[in-house]
Amino acid sequence: MDLSAINPTILIASLMVASTPILLAAIGELVVEKSGVLNLGVEGMMITGAICGFAVAVETGSPTLGFIGAAVGGAVLSMLFGVLTQFLLSNQVATGLALTLFGLGLSALLGQGYVGITPPATAEVNFGPLADIPVLGRILFQHDFMVYFSIALVAAVWAFLKFNRAGLILRAVGESHDAAHALGYKVVYVRLMAIGFGGACAGLGGAYLSLIRVPQWTEGMTAGAGWIALAIVVFASWRPVGVLLGAYLFGGVTVLQLNLQAAGLDKIWGIPLKVEYLSMSPYLITILVLVIMSSGRGRASLNAPAALGKSFHASS
Repeated sequence: MDLSAINPTILIASLMVASTPILLAAIGELVVEKSGVLNLGVEGMMITGAICGFAVAVETGSPTLGFIGAAVGGAVLSMLFGVLTQFLLSNQVATGLALTLFGLGLSALLGQGYVGITPPATAEVNFGPLADIPVLGRILFQHDFMVYFSIALVAAVWAFLKFNRAGLILRAVGESHDAAHALGYKVVYVRLMAIGFGGACAGLGGAYLSLIRVPQWTEGMTAGAGWIALAIVVFASWRPVGVLLGAYLFGGVTVLQLNLQAAGLDKIWGIPLKVEYLSMSPYLITILVLVIMSSGRGRASLNAPAALGKSFHASS
């Protein structure tokens, strides 16, 4: 075992990269849930964004267009969920789970011709002399633009929900759609916009996996990242800053575990360090989240939006 092989600077820089896809998906889902909608289809939207972004980037040679295509793909798929839940009033939990299954199947179909292809490289943002600063230069100033975009997006969502009038309306819809409707706000329209935004963010997270984190297309490559994003929103108590910290914490655990295995450490306090254990954790966390979400007392203690998961009908 050689722990000296683990470079703390590279470790921190790596966790920022590892956390970005989850952070993008989680901040989008936070906005969706703030509007009172529970969309469990994040995994399906992420994998759809991964193949849409990968295909567009390969065909056009532009990673930027790839990310735009991923956002559009995720948003379009989310609109399917929006129509079913907001107009046809289908059960949000069941529809979200179906959306995940649909996204996994659709992405596998679309991605058959892209296996083994390398996408165009995404360049790092050029910060000039700042990138040469010892330690901080490697941690903060040697990343691709999506890392900085994800952090800026968290700040923008925080400001939008806290200070912007539209953000306050969205929060009002999530707390009491009947009261918001009585005040003249278009509840369904607000929720559809939130659902579309969440789908676009999930698509961006998926594209980050296929274009940057693991620059290739592999069926099922999200591997539970969407479920982790859902869990992070709950345990962050629906706060943007908490989502950022939760995503970075999970990314740090993932990167640290892989580094410890590479250093030859296969156990901590007698607990084996195996990738399989980490892979099954999203599903265990999801079960716990669903239990909490099904409990009114659990929702209240976590500061959840009061109308989360409840269907709205104008005549109700």
